[in-house]
Amino acid sequence: MTLAYPSIRTRHEDGVLFATLDAGPLNLLGVDLVRDLVALVNMLHTDPGDMRVVVIDSASPDYFSAHVDLSAVPQYTAEAAMAGGPGDASLGMFLHRLARVPAITIAKVRGRARGGGNELALACDMIFASRESAVFGQFESGTGALPGAGGIQHLARRLGRTRAIEAITAADDFDADLAERYGWINRALPDAELDGFVEQLAKRIAGFPPAGVNAAKRAINDLTLAEPAHVRSDAATFQGLITLPETRERLDYLAAHGLQEPGDLERDLGKAVDEFRR
Repeated sequence: MTLAYPSIRTRHEDGVLFATLDAGPLNLLGVDLVRDLVALVNMLHTDPGDMRVVVIDSASPDYFSAHVDLSAVPQYTAEAAMAGGPGDASLGMFLHRLARVPAITIAKVRGRARGGGNELALACDMIFASRESAVFGQFESGTGALPGAGGIQHLARRLGRTRAIEAITAADDFDADLAERYGWINRALPDAELDGFVEQLAKRIAGFPPAGVNAAKRAINDLTLAEPAHVRSDAATFQGLITLPETRERLDYLAAHGLQEPGDLERDLGKAVDEFRR
């Protein structure tokens, strides 16, 4: 068992694995980060040792994970396929595997979690966020695509039909307080309290007998997680939509104005997708 991941810092303490995403200022879900996440998730399925709880956060104060690396969709998809084989060659099916690891998983979010970054957080069992800095969004509809890595499946279940349609088709940003009210996340906490709260909760759960905790998670997953066929369908639809001329036009426009670079456009991406003009 190894805990050496080039783009993920780790610390293991009292049955809790703290995994900090460290793949550049935006933490794009690209080849390197997906490769390391696949290795981490495989380890949690096959040889977790006493890692009973996993806390995922970010080294960047501004971005939990901005979104997928839109310049490397085939490449990160190939890495994601390593989690389940060619038949499940999608980020969505990899994140579905993350949702089913035996350990309890907690996303601790500061900064922006949009697109695939939000879908990564949604694949965790719980999400706690900084009231001052966290922002959540699925911006794909603003480019002509749709969330293809589980966002539709999770948000429809968490938010209900009407709020999920609002969140996904409007492609706008949700601050932590609004996300909490909608049921997107567990809680929004003052930033100064976030670390202590999550660590205390993680160690509390890690201190309980694992058989009961794991059985409870399996039972809840069986009731609430999407069927694999639905995740695969969303992934295939996303991969088809991003090749359409109108979608490429919008993505090219956003790229020319700062997409995938730290700056105003990524900071206010929910606003930027609405400002596109032919």
